[in-house]
Amino acid sequence: MKQAHLRFFDQTSHEQRRVLASTASGFTLENMDIMFLSFALTPIIAELHLSSGAAGLIGSITNIGMLVGGALFGLLGDKIGRVKTFSHTIFIFALATGLMAFANNLTEIYALRFLAGIGAGGEYGVGIALIAENFHHDQIGRMTSVAAIGGQVGAIIAALAAAWIIPSFGWHVLFLIGVLPVLLTFFVRRHLKESAEFLAARREVKAKHERVAFSELFKTRHLAGQTLGLMVMTIVQIAGYFGLMNWLPVIVQKQQGLSVSGSALWMIATILGMCLGMVVFGSLLDAAGPRVAFGLFLLASAGIVYAITLAQSNASLLLIGACVGFCSNGMFGGYGAVISRLYPTRIRSTANNVIMNVGRAIGGFSSVVIGLLMDHYNLTVTMAFLSVLYLISFITMLTLPGLRSLHGNLAEAKLSQAK
Repeated sequence: MKQAHLRFFDQTSHEQRRVLASTASGFTLENMDIMFLSFALTPIIAELHLSSGAAGLIGSITNIGMLVGGALFGLLGDKIGRVKTFSHTIFIFALATGLMAFANNLTEIYALRFLAGIGAGGEYGVGIALIAENFHHDQIGRMTSVAAIGGQVGAIIAALAAAWIIPSFGWHVLFLIGVLPVLLTFFVRRHLKESAEFLAARREVKAKHERVAFSELFKTRHLAGQTLGLMVMTIVQIAGYFGLMNWLPVIVQKQQGLSVSGSALWMIATILGMCLGMVVFGSLLDAAGPRVAFGLFLLASAGIVYAITLAQSNASLLLIGACVGFCSNGMFGGYGAVISRLYPTRIRSTANNVIMNVGRAIGGFSSVVIGLLMDHYNLTVTMAFLSVLYLISFITMLTLPGLRSLHGNLAEAKLSQAK
């Protein structure tokens, strides 16, 4: 392990390490800010006397903001630059989260969560584009997975901060911590610079008088099919994430008679499984190509969700949670790597943001669907729903010819490097 770390530092430049550190930190702080709402929702409901529907709409409005922000800042990232846009998105979600500390009614909360969603949704694609344009093709899978792990670290930080702050100081103070990411914007603007690849692509766009627009993602029948197919895969990815994180502990506690204190141990075990899965998936993606990596993980996910029905103790529940997290969410960092390879530099951040945030906006409703299934059917039927989703994603993946060509291009690049 130590030798692997030394090789990484030997083979990367200061600029590459800064890019990776900045994007991973950005994803950490973004997810921390977004997760604050999950932990603060119960006291918010109690203080403002909210109905379940009104409270549930807070999360939906955040997801809609992500879709809007993803589209807006994806285009800006392709037009004015990754670094400047990345710092803008961090500032927006940090400011909106910090202002939540002063929100005293539902209208203010809706407005601020929508604004926070805009910033958070805009950050993803721009950060992934930065990584893709600063690392070699056969490293992108691992690097985007490392950045994705940052998001899970943010969830753990949010859980620890909430456990300490809310009981002693209340939910308003928790959101004040959300202004800390502003400090990252100063580092990003001072130490990062646009890649040579992006600058060359922007000069070419200007010279040819081309327009950077959403239509680029659907310009031909092949591109339209590819974009829609990737949207289906990200919808399944996000649906599985929300379903596993939000509902499975509740399902098992209710139907299996087990308990996980405050669901904290379940969350930590699942997140640790996710992080390990991301490391393995990123390495597999770079070594064997996207069809092999996604194929193995999607099929494993379709089967592993049934393992939850085998839990007979808290220990087995935590172990299964880690395995489910490994398979089902280990893939998350891979989507950015694949999208970055399939779309040209001039439209890269737009493609990443639009595709991933459509997945967030639609996939986020899986919590509602699973809730309805819980009310009317048994645990096996609920797990079958998730299993079918992963099989749909697997079949969709097989229909995307671009993924097959990526493996061929990667093999040629490795052969060229060896020579």
